[in-house]
Amino acid sequence: MYIKKILWAIALIGLVIFGYFAFYIYNAMFSPNTNFEEEETYIYISNDDTYQNVRTQLIPILDDIDSFDALATQKKYTSNVKSGKFKIKKGMNNNEIINSIRSKNIPVKLSFNNQASLEALAGRIASQIDADSTNLLEAMTDEKFLKSSGFKKETALGMYLPNSYQIFWNTSANKFVERMKSEYDKFWTPNRVAKAKALNFTKDEVMALASIVYEESKQKSEQPRVAGVYINRLKIGMPLQADPTIKFAAYQLPKYKNTIIKRVLNVHKDIESPYNTYKYRGLPPGLITMPDLSAIDAVLNYEKHDYLYFAADPKKPGFHRFAKSLSQHNNNARAYHQYLDQQGIRR
Repeated sequence: MYIKKILWAIALIGLVIFGYFAFYIYNAMFSPNTNFEEEETYIYISNDDTYQNVRTQLIPILDDIDSFDALATQKKYTSNVKSGKFKIKKGMNNNEIINSIRSKNIPVKLSFNNQASLEALAGRIASQIDADSTNLLEAMTDEKFLKSSGFKKETALGMYLPNSYQIFWNTSANKFVERMKSEYDKFWTPNRVAKAKALNFTKDEVMALASIVYEESKQKSEQPRVAGVYINRLKIGMPLQADPTIKFAAYQLPKYKNTIIKRVLNVHKDIESPYNTYKYRGLPPGLITMPDLSAIDAVLNYEKHDYLYFAADPKKPGFHRFAKSLSQHNNNARAYHQYLDQQGIRR
């Protein structure tokens, strides 16, 4: 009898221990374990993060990090961390949280517009995904990639079309560049390619002219007319004489670094550069900025007219006055120069 009592006692103790363990496991798995007021929050896990990095992000938003640790260990998450952006909803239990951060990577909305250079673009992208600007710039300027994709350093900016894209936050620099090449290829539909061919332009030449058009006018309604002026000049062998290309050439020189040229002067027109379209006929060797999509389509769908000149309209800021003759243009230009003088803009 005494032995039976001992066995019963041992069994009861075992049941109590088992019950406590089962209760602990249940709580660890299925009890709510969040500690924030919002309906949801997010954590960002980098490609080289360890479980400790994840844990550091979780501590402020969980009630009980120890129970999470226990379940994460049991489910082998601690040795199998996944990178990305992950959602944690208010009231989630540990099991749901682990399932979310292990397999439910959420895309982010990445956007950029009209960056003046690859360096500026790399910085803009790095602020939105995990890849850093150095790696992004290296991927963007990788000679092997540029050659295989049909680009040169001067034309590489044209591959990046300003828009918004759904992309995973943990996308690598190389994968980002590949994605942008895919988007570029999709943009160049057979219809757009045919229009470029009708102009006797390559894609790079369309992008180069579009960058000039965009710098000349941000007004979508008049961009096709501006494009038409430049195409008319190209057809008759007239220099483009585009002021934005002069500014671009100037900004490449130490003398003009960190300056803003508000008024193009004769001294600027003497700058020696293949981008100086006052000195050299035809299109420049590459883009001077990232053009808007509207400017690209403005070139492909340029307005057919007889204008050869245009000058900023002092009475309608942001727009231009167009002219067919040099004498008419000189009158328009004189009116604008008088306006600049009145504003005290000398250079």
